Amino acid sequence: MLAIDKMSRKPIYEQLIEGLEREIVTGLLGPQAQLPSIRELSSVLGVNPNTVQKALGELDKLGIIISAPGRGMFVAEDASEKIRARMFFKITEIRELAAELAKAGVDEQAVLAAVHEAYLGSNS
Repeated sequence: MLAIDKMSRKPIYEQLIEGLEREIVTGLLGPQAQLPSIRELSSVLGVNPNTVQKALGELDKLGIIISAPGRGMFVAEDASEKIRARMFFKITEIRELAAELAKAGVDEQAVLAAVHEAYLGSNS
């Protein structure tokens, strides 16, 4: 189930996007699964409906979900692949950050340990 951290510095709509993408990639929401309505998500998560609409609108633009007027919103058939492909491009960001850290003299083992720690933390 989605969880929102209202004390986080990350905007709520971004948390919603990440949470829904995580549920899609892990298979909790499979292809063609119907999403709860905006009103339902808003009520369950205790967030403004406009915030939910913003998150779902972004996912719709990305082709992760499909809006069917009068029927609701559904997970796109190829949503998992689209999410993974988008995440793969973040490797470029990691390379750039690693280069910055190297130039600043940060120990390579410290960087690798941080990445390893992040992976371990995401699997719990």
